Amino acid sequence: MRIGYARVSTEDQKLDLQTQVLNKSECDIIFTDHGYSGGSFERPGLEQALSRLERGDTLVVWRLDRLGRSLVKLVQVMDEFRQRGVHFHSLTENIDTSSSGGKLMFHMIAALSEFERTLISERTRAGMAAARNNGQRLGRPPSLTDDELAAIVKAINERGESLRDAAIRNNVSLRSLRRMIARARDFGKASLQANCGPDLCPM
Repeated sequence: MRIGYARVSTEDQKLDLQTQVLNKSECDIIFTDHGYSGGSFERPGLEQALSRLERGDTLVVWRLDRLGRSLVKLVQVMDEFRQRGVHFHSLTENIDTSSSGGKLMFHMIAALSEFERTLISERTRAGMAAARNNGQRLGRPPSLTDDELAAIVKAINERGESLRDAAIRNNVSLRSLRRMIARARDFGKASLQANCGPDLCPM
């Protein structure tokens, strides 16, 4: 039996194109999901289609991403199909796992996609390393500048302002303020060292 599956992500999209192509490919029955993202494989129509598949049956989709967008999950599903003796046919990419060539094509696409993700990850890490070498700060900007921290420490030491009041006045948490002062001390910021008493910056 050939079991078709069609999916669109939003309510205003139409399933007509997919169902027409699936009917032309001689599907015996078609299950659909309307308004479901391809990121999740928990979809009522897909679950119905998968539950109907028996050994020797073929799941047919118009395009590979109609089944799902997660490469890892797609590979898992293909492996489950293999164990169950079920075939898969994606019409657009002409992937048909009932043939050895179709199986090879699917795994080639999977391998190329994985390679692309690895390259992106490596380029990202290289860019971050280059930015650090050039002295650029990575991640979220600090809540307070060095000068602001120095002014807070000075106000605490000279005017007797409490650390809690300083945190409220600067719209940061008490814990964050303590951490920022301690981190600045550890990095030897001269402006803080000059004004940092033993209660704020214990050595």
